[in-house]
Amino acid sequence: MDRPERPRLSSLSDFRFGAVATETIEDTLLHLAQQNEQAVQEAAGRMGSFRKTRIVEFVFLLSEQWCLEKSVSYQAVEILERFMVKQAENICRQATIQLRRKTEPQNWKALKEQLFNKFILRLVSCVQLASKLSFHYKIISNITVLNFLRTLGYLHTKEELLESELDVLKSLNFQINLPTPLAYVEMLLEVLGYNGCLVPATQLHATCLILLDLVYLLHEPVYESLLRASIENSTPSQLQGEKFVSVKEDFMLLAVGIIAASAFIQNHECWSQVTGHLQSITGIALESIAEFSYAILTHSVGASTPGQQQPVPPHLVAQPPRAAASSNT
Repeated sequence: MDRPERPRLSSLSDFRFGAVATETIEDTLLHLAQQNEQAVQEAAGRMGSFRKTRIVEFVFLLSEQWCLEKSVSYQAVEILERFMVKQAENICRQATIQLRRKTEPQNWKALKEQLFNKFILRLVSCVQLASKLSFHYKIISNITVLNFLRTLGYLHTKEELLESELDVLKSLNFQINLPTPLAYVEMLLEVLGYNGCLVPATQLHATCLILLDLVYLLHEPVYESLLRASIENSTPSQLQGEKFVSVKEDFMLLAVGIIAASAFIQNHECWSQVTGHLQSITGIALESIAEFSYAILTHSVGASTPGQQQPVPPHLVAQPPRAAASSNT
C-alpha cells in the first residue's frame, strides 16, 4: 500500500501547552462541557455498540499505517460508531413500520449481508473523512485507499469510494466533526497547567495518549468494571446496563479518569492535588474520578491504585457525574 514518508506522530514531541489565552481556554472548556452534557442526555439504545476491540484495533493500525495523528484515529472511531448505529436504527425502524402495516417483510438476511459486505469500505471511508478534518498536510488519497482495499481482496472503483463517503456524510447529516475524548483531555491539561499542577502537562499528555488507546481497545471490560463497582454488584441487570449508556458517552468523565490515572502513574504523591484540580474544573465528584481512574489502572498496570487508598465511591449510575466548566481557570 502507498505509505506517506512522514513518520507518525512526529509532532507529538512538539506539543505545547500554555500558548493559549485564558479567555479562549474558558470559552472552549465551556463549549466542550455543553457538548458533553448534551451527548450524555441524548445517550440511549445502541450507542457504544461499535467500539469493539477488533474494530478499534483495525482503525488504529490503519491510521498508523497511513501516518495519521492520534486525533484522527479517535475521530474515525466516533464517526464509524455513529454511522453504524444509524444504520442499525434504520433497519429496526423499517422492520417496525412493516410490522405495523403488515406488509411483506424485507429479506433481513440480505440486508445484514449487505451491511457486512460494505463494512470495511465504510470503515475506511470514516478514516479518510477523519483525515480530511485534521488539517493533515497530506489527506489520504483515493488511490491509497483503493490500493489498500485491493490488498484485502475488495475491488472498488473511485465512484464507489466517493459514494461510500457520501453515504456516511448523509447518514450523519454532514455532522462528522465530532468531539473526541482527546479534545477533553488536552483542554483539561491546558487548564491544569494554568492552575499550577505539580505534574507537567507535557509529561501527563504522553501517558494520557497511551491510556486513552487502552480504554478504546478495552472499552467493554473497562466500563463493565466501572458498572459493577458503581452498583456494588458483580451481575448488573439489563436495566442497569441500559442506564449506564449515558456514562459511556460522558467524555468529560473519561478525560478526568484518564488524566487522574496518568497522574498516579507519573507521580502518585501528586495524585490528590491533580484530582482536586480536576474536581474544581469540571464539577465531577472526587469519588467518581477515583473510581474511574481505578478501573483504568486495574486494566493497565494492575498495581496499587487510588481505589485501594480511598473508600470506593457509591453509585455512578444513580447520580451520573456532572460535567461543568467552572471559572477556576
